[in-house]
Amino acid sequence: MRDINTDLRVVRTKESIRHALVELINEKGFEAITVKDITTRAKINRGTFYAHYQDKFDLMTKCEEKIMLDMSKITKQNFPSVIAALETDSQPLAPFSLTVSLSEYLNINSGFMKAVLGPKGDLSFQTRLKEFMWETLYGNNPNAFIKEENFLVPGQYLASYMGTAIIGVIQQWLESGRKESPQEMARILTTITVNGPYFAAGLKK
Repeated sequence: MRDINTDLRVVRTKESIRHALVELINEKGFEAITVKDITTRAKINRGTFYAHYQDKFDLMTKCEEKIMLDMSKITKQNFPSVIAALETDSQPLAPFSLTVSLSEYLNINSGFMKAVLGPKGDLSFQTRLKEFMWETLYGNNPNAFIKEENFLVPGQYLASYMGTAIIGVIQQWLESGRKESPQEMARILTTITVNGPYFAAGLKK
């Protein structure tokens, strides 16, 4: 049987490593960070770091993969309510439970997300996040609520537009200090995504 104290220690160690990574990205940028910087900031020895991660790139990849795995779980849990909301036109602007849940999750993980999506973070993460969003919501998914045969434009352009737009809105929210609540952000994203930017700008009723 596993020792619960050991498990808690591992969790705490990984949290302090992740916290150190976020602080250092904000201070000097991911490219300039060394493992020594991380271990010094996290107050651990190099052996402890290497027990969990191969190097700083492995650390970053594992942090990013956890974010995407969590977001994937949230999306799958909320699929039925999203489909129901799209099938009934009674409340087209009601923020989907999915958008609220994802906004709440991003709010909790705002430190990491702001650092990694910022100019000193990991630029490749944005590309992977866009691909992940498309695959999870619309791509090779039997439950997908957007069917490729119904597209009016080529899929790759729609994927690029929606992914870039959603990530841009999230970046703006994180950079401006998250003044809006996750619920308000869900409403904003739903308005722009479901009804389109012209509707959101008041040009199209």
